Amino acid sequence: MSVDTSSENPLRAEKRRKLHELKKAGINPYPYSFDRNAHTNEIVQRHSNLVAGEKLTETHYKIAGRLMTKRDMGKASFFNVQDQSGSLQVYVKVEELSEVDRKSFDLIDLGDIVGLEGYAFKTQKGELSLHCKSFKILTKTLEPLPEKFHGVTDVEIKYRHRHLDLISDPESRRVFELRSKIIRFIRNFLDSRGFLEVETPILQPIYGGAAAHPFTTHHRALDMKLFMRISPELYLKRLIVGGFEKVYDLGHMFRNEGIDRTHNPEFAMIEWYEAYTDYNYQMTQFEKLVSDLAKEITGSHKVQFQGKEIDFTPPWRRLTVFDGIKEYSGINPETVTDESLFEEIKKRGSKSMKPGSRGKMLMELFELTAEEHLWQPTFVMDHPVEISPLTKIHRKDSRLVERFEPFAACMEIGNSYSELNDPEEQLARLKEQDAQRTTDEEAHPMDADFMHAIDTGMPPTGGVGLGIERIVMILTDRPSIRDIIFFPTMRIT
Repeated sequence: MSVDTSSENPLRAEKRRKLHELKKAGINPYPYSFDRNAHTNEIVQRHSNLVAGEKLTETHYKIAGRLMTKRDMGKASFFNVQDQSGSLQVYVKVEELSEVDRKSFDLIDLGDIVGLEGYAFKTQKGELSLHCKSFKILTKTLEPLPEKFHGVTDVEIKYRHRHLDLISDPESRRVFELRSKIIRFIRNFLDSRGFLEVETPILQPIYGGAAAHPFTTHHRALDMKLFMRISPELYLKRLIVGGFEKVYDLGHMFRNEGIDRTHNPEFAMIEWYEAYTDYNYQMTQFEKLVSDLAKEITGSHKVQFQGKEIDFTPPWRRLTVFDGIKEYSGINPETVTDESLFEEIKKRGSKSMKPGSRGKMLMELFELTAEEHLWQPTFVMDHPVEISPLTKIHRKDSRLVERFEPFAACMEIGNSYSELNDPEEQLARLKEQDAQRTTDEEAHPMDADFMHAIDTGMPPTGGVGLGIERIVMILTDRPSIRDIIFFPTMRIT
């Protein structure tokens, strides 16, 4: 198959020429495997105590990785090979290589993936290196790497071509390794407490469990509309009804909404439900999980995020929605009229065109005035009943529900309820929500199958959702959600 290279840039053209020369010489630039016996960091750990000039000629290592730098010094060269574990300097004396290996070595470029065999030694300047005795090219590349001293500085390229970012920026790789460690810790925390990890449908005939716009699709065989899940809540509650007393689902959610520093249409979330508990119990469990997680990842409960300290040491501050409104807006939510409330939220930046329910306007006033002050970990609790259709009425105030939202760095990082399990109350709430759908696109639709489960009987239950990306942002000190999602959603160019 011929390739049109007439408009190819000179660097790619030169790399392609070398590729063809390798093939012409009978050298396969894309072999099937390489039998390596060590990673670069293993060699560093084992032999960092060598003294300058010391050699270990009796032990040969086979390593493989990407060629990142190369310094020719006449008949010898130094280059650096990078694998997932780290980087190691390699010394090669061309006359020591076989004829085939010399040909391969002569035709390599930065970015090529190579395999080599040799022994560890320390240079006279004290740098641990590998003396190469055998050299193989494992992947001949065509695309030039980013400039080695600065890596990928254009964020558009960084997010769209994540592979270039990962190749050139070890710190970016470390962030994603920490993301994996964070997820593993959360799983282990819940597993150790007797939770069962389960899987709920991603394609759902009725969406629910959150106030959000869903993505829609169409199933041809059944000729029906389906929705990508915005939350696993209603399915997890069915499992509680079915007798599983501690369950969680850690996976991706999809919300057809805006993109900004803290939002991506596809994101990771964990939700867990625990029978015979309430939001008070889950509040304590949540701060235990996150404080332990911070200590595991950073070594301390006190975390630096964007130049400011966040102290996750329990117990965290508890702040009711009403108290937050009083403290940060100067308005008494008990006595303010609906008309004045609407004027206040409009004055403070609300985009609402007409008054909503009193509870919804009170919550918007809290969001507009209080959230920007919640840098230290805070449980915002006891929300208006109108905005929480799946939550139990507060046992001390029927205008409110037993709900908390944990905040840190002025970001909501989770959500929790004492779950509503009164079937008559739940049906009335969902009917009310369903009636609002003509004017509120985020209102909950009626779900008859879910109501059948609640009618069957769900024990007292505490449920919690935790946003993975936002806690990863905080614990890795990254300012944007795009920095900690491998492949953030982007417009096609």
